[in-house]
Amino acid sequence: MRSRMPTVTLGEIADLVEGEFQGDRDRRVTGARSLGDAGPEDLSFLANAKYQKFLATTRAGAILVERGMSGDSSRWIRVRDPYLALAMVLQKYFAGFPLPEGISPAAQIAPSARLGSDVRVGAFATVGEGATIGDRVVLFEGVHVGAGAEILDDTILHPGVTVYYGCKIGRRCIVHSGVVIGADGYGFATSGGVHHKIPQIGIVRIEDDVEIGANTTIDRASLGETVVGAGTKIDNLVQIAHNARVGKGCLIVAQTALAGSCEVGDYSVLAGQSGVSGHVRIGAKVMVAAQSAVMKDYEGPITLAGSPARPLREHLKGEALTRRLPDILARLEALERKSGSE
Repeated sequence: MRSRMPTVTLGEIADLVEGEFQGDRDRRVTGARSLGDAGPEDLSFLANAKYQKFLATTRAGAILVERGMSGDSSRWIRVRDPYLALAMVLQKYFAGFPLPEGISPAAQIAPSARLGSDVRVGAFATVGEGATIGDRVVLFEGVHVGAGAEILDDTILHPGVTVYYGCKIGRRCIVHSGVVIGADGYGFATSGGVHHKIPQIGIVRIEDDVEIGANTTIDRASLGETVVGAGTKIDNLVQIAHNARVGKGCLIVAQTALAGSCEVGDYSVLAGQSGVSGHVRIGAKVMVAAQSAVMKDYEGPITLAGSPARPLREHLKGEALTRRLPDILARLEALERKSGSE
């Protein structure tokens, strides 16, 4: 809540973001809001020219703007990238939230589990036999960490996260509520009309600095590992199937689905409701447009769109032709009538 936010001087903010600021360095702000909502005690920012019209009317106490912004104001802090500067300020001064105090007596921690220093565990969280919990890990209320699982230093698991047995999560990860890591992959052998379950005996391995959005599911491998690479950021409601391998620094947006044994190269971007078929590989720096289905291998860098996905230029040509079909059909029918061939 706003009353619990710290206060910070504009001088401190300018120094943090290496900004150019000619105003009152001792003036304080207590929070951050959009240009339209900000008051005199708020920091705001302009990262999109669409909202420049609000500069004249905003009540914000200070505004992060691009270095080359025309005009001048004693409230402006000029920076190279206002959006990145905002992220830095929020992370340092305003991103705090209540944490569990120590280890709740209502938590259940197996005797053989190994806990690092300054671990926080909320009520009704459970840690299984042989699990490893690193230093400064936070397990919120209702988290389940299965037997033999590993959660490394400075990772946060929000309420209701489930990490199945044997799975591994790296350092400084953030896992939001409802995430399930390590449920069985969808594997069946069909014989005589009967679907026989293939035991999924692998694990999930999440590397360092990964963020996973609410209600995302990442299935354990049938054999070996399902892997999410370092620095990848995953939105809410994403499905990653067994033995999929996601590279480092990827962005995967809501309702995307990765089928079994597919591979996504480093720094690729998958927009909302897109998908990658099983055993398909896309290389590094591939961008997949929203609602696109990648059904064959592609090397990057490239932008794909459509279902099935194809290079963007090809997709746009096809869309343009589709829009012309009614006119083409009308002209064809007119020619048929004229020639008497109907």
